[in-house]
Amino acid sequence: MNMEVVWNFLSTQGADFALKIVGAIAAWIIGRWLIGIAVRLIGRALEKGKKIDATLTHYLKSIISVLLTLVLVLAILDIFGIKTTSFAALLAGAGLAIGAAWSGMLGNFAAGLFLQVLRPYKVGDFINAGGTLGTVKELGLFATTVLTPDNVLTVVGNNKVFADNVQNFSAEPFRRVDCVAKVANSVDVLDAIARLRPVIAAIPNVKDTPAPDIEILQFTPEGPLLCVRPYTHTDHYWQVYFDTHKAIVSTFGAAGYPTPETPMAHRTVG
Repeated sequence: MNMEVVWNFLSTQGADFALKIVGAIAAWIIGRWLIGIAVRLIGRALEKGKKIDATLTHYLKSIISVLLTLVLVLAILDIFGIKTTSFAALLAGAGLAIGAAWSGMLGNFAAGLFLQVLRPYKVGDFINAGGTLGTVKELGLFATTVLTPDNVLTVVGNNKVFADNVQNFSAEPFRRVDCVAKVANSVDVLDAIARLRPVIAAIPNVKDTPAPDIEILQFTPEGPLLCVRPYTHTDHYWQVYFDTHKAIVSTFGAAGYPTPETPMAHRTVG
């Protein structure tokens, strides 16, 4: 009985089925060949742009290859008359379920791709991102690793970084160092400014252009508050910051300026 069914199938549909097999094999060979060409072209384009790491380029090429191969398999199944609509719907449903379960991870991955392409910062930059201030040690697909100034290694999800403001303190060749100095009301503030200018300008690694800014910032009950703002290369920020404070103390001390004090209000008892 089974042989009769097989013989009837071969005699009636054998030639058509054989052609479908040949067509499927040809489609697979040609499809894989075209997929290989497409993946190589995409890889070369990514490498030529030099904005994406080699690891990420290889990862993207693998994903594209898998997706195109899946489309090829669905097309071959369609050659044999197998309806792939339900199969595709099943894959889509599974993808939605996995996406819901792994939304956080996928969000970090998607943000990591954008960070790799846009490059708002790179390894070695001093940044403030995702509520974390420090030096970038690694820019991964899912997270950014930052070493904070107090030597704590912190891993920040890329989704949090991408959704927040990113400050890159290393992007520009120099930074302004913001310091303040307060003088007593009895001190000639213009004399204090004149004394500070050459001392601040002589601090190592302070830039000549732009010149340090030393001006009256505001007035307080104790006396005028000066802003002392030298400019320096980003690598020397903290050295200039601390040296500026030392220079302020030594300059005012050498000038014999009194310590600013809060004036006391005296009341008479009637």
